[in-house]
Amino acid sequence: MPRGLVKAKKYDWKDSNLAMFGSDTEKEVKKESAEQEPAWQGAGQAPGLKIWRIEAFEIKDWPEEDYGEFYNGDSYIILNTFKDEESEELNYDVHFWIGKNSTQDEYGTAAYKTVELDTLLDDKPVQHREVQGHESALFKSYFPKGIQTMEGGAASGFRSVPAEEYEARLLHFAKDKKNHICVREIPRARSLVSSGDVYILDAGMKIYQFNGSSSSPMERSKAMQYIGDLKSKRGEAESEVLDEDSTSTSHAFFEALNEEPDEDGNASDDEDEDGDKKLCRVNTDTRDFEDVKEGQVTLDDFKSDDVFIYDSGETVFVWVGSNASPAEKKNGLPIAHNFLRSSGRPWRSVTVVKEESKSKQFTTALAA
Repeated sequence: MPRGLVKAKKYDWKDSNLAMFGSDTEKEVKKESAEQEPAWQGAGQAPGLKIWRIEAFEIKDWPEEDYGEFYNGDSYIILNTFKDEESEELNYDVHFWIGKNSTQDEYGTAAYKTVELDTLLDDKPVQHREVQGHESALFKSYFPKGIQTMEGGAASGFRSVPAEEYEARLLHFAKDKKNHICVREIPRARSLVSSGDVYILDAGMKIYQFNGSSSSPMERSKAMQYIGDLKSKRGEAESEVLDEDSTSTSHAFFEALNEEPDEDGNASDDEDEDGDKKLCRVNTDTRDFEDVKEGQVTLDDFKSDDVFIYDSGETVFVWVGSNASPAEKKNGLPIAHNFLRSSGRPWRSVTVVKEESKSKQFTTALAA
């Protein structure tokens, strides 16, 4: 069913110090508590993907038909369960995803609940943090049709509406630096429509696809696929494909672009330029970071008694030695969060790896 929304107030989750999360984890998350969380019933029992959304501090199932769609005012938890190729045992990657307008409370709840789910699954999952617009390649691989980010969320009046009452939205289809197609809702502003990309104006029962003159075949194909999915849900919706070179500026598509850009000019997400490689040891008493090495890092540089931050330049890994305390093992996410707050690049993806865990991401990053 088509959706309407009331636009969210903008928050900055990056300001959070995860105080609530840290105080809880220092007391250690109890498995009994995790077993009493209704949302976790059946989680991780068979291979597959499962997604939950944070709603007023509670974990709610996200409909399977909406997998890949995320609202920028929300935070989500994503569990991928898969079989180990050699042992046939179940293994897990658990991610939490933060919308750029998600509140600090939602962010803290998602982080805390991610650790709780990890505890329920006997500390086997590899934990990840994903930020809107900067998702890891692993996270993107779960969604073959691409990731779609929408304005609004649970706290902003997200609701279902009849098609005739639907407020038009403009969707932007564009390739990222790794050639993944990203879909993002943007203000209906003419100034935001460029020749290099593809746009969909979704007005409920009328859908326009606008192909910029220099847009790529991949972008056009993804947009057509998206329209096909919309029409299958709505039944009688009509669609029209428009090419920039043959579309008048007085066309209904342009007439509907009557909004102004956001105050920030609807700036694109922060640029993800890879930085320098760096290894730090974490002082778990003071939470300070002690530089160990810059440049190429090998597994021999990590010691079982300690906790390390390995900044690969793209992803930040928290490596937790097998002899670390239970509290240290639970605090990987806030450790990474605090490291990134001081780095000037807080949006990067985070992976928490325990020494005894298997992580292709970590192994690949060391070898790169």
